[in-house]
Amino acid sequence: MDELTKNEELGDLYAYYGSLLTQGQQSYFEDYYYNDLSLGEIALNHQVSRQAVYDNLKRSSKILQNYEEKLHMKRDNNHVEDVLADALLSLDNDDSQAAKQEITNLLNQLRGE
Repeated sequence: MDELTKNEELGDLYAYYGSLLTQGQQSYFEDYYYNDLSLGEIALNHQVSRQAVYDNLKRSSKILQNYEEKLHMKRDNNHVEDVLADALLSLDNDDSQAAKQEITNLLNQLRGE
């Protein structure tokens, strides 16, 4: 996985689980990934070593990934979005009874039926 894809994935996970991190972890994460500060700049701002910032970011990233492995919020939301996109596509392509049945089937998938 390239660096850009990894950062995008972590940003998505942060959107779901960021509030579960400590204030310090949130601050470091946002400074690094959203404010594009270097490890040295973050270390200077928080009066810690660059190694402490690096360790904190690695730990935070692992925590976010562990939350997703256990809770699956991102995966489930992506599934809902995919099913809704398929339903909208069916509506756009055909107004027949078959399309309505397809939409009903897709919506029932969201309910877990």
